[in-house]
Amino acid sequence: MGKIIAVEYVTLDGVFEEPAWSGPYFNDELGAWQSSNLMEADALLLGRRTYEGFKAAWPQMEEATGDFGKKMNGMPKYVATTTLTEPEWNAEFLQGDVVEAVTKLKTGSGSLLINGSASLVNLLTRHNLIDEYRIMVYPVVVGEGRKLWDEGTKVALKLSSTFTTTTGVEVLTYLPA
Repeated sequence: MGKIIAVEYVTLDGVFEEPAWSGPYFNDELGAWQSSNLMEADALLLGRRTYEGFKAAWPQMEEATGDFGKKMNGMPKYVATTTLTEPEWNAEFLQGDVVEAVTKLKTGSGSLLINGSASLVNLLTRHNLIDEYRIMVYPVVVGEGRKLWDEGTKVALKLSSTFTTTTGVEVLTYLPA
């Protein structure tokens, strides 16, 4: 059975969008942790906005990011979209009902990594399809912006592991309770 892992950046007030606020806190510890997340994954599972942002940025960053960039650019990507029609960047667009398509993907043996993609994370959470949540809580309050969790999304979680970086980022791993 496949595994879906959501990896998210959030502020203390729960904002996840436009994570420029994460820059001052990102260090080698988080870089190594993020590299480990990507290297253990077999494919990415992304929402349309995250896919478009990644597709625009990562092909130009491969040389500067080495093995991480090669893996990011070369691995398969499954994208939840109803508007895009021409897959690029090793992508396959999920057709029809996203929950059904992701449920089918989970019948495989690989692990799927979600980065960002809050709408997708909320949808899959409401259908109990995410196996692990890896959340980086940054020690900053931005006061406005889209929150990770949509109103109405509910999930009980149990803490699996935690560590704090030297820059004060709390890295929390949760499993469904």
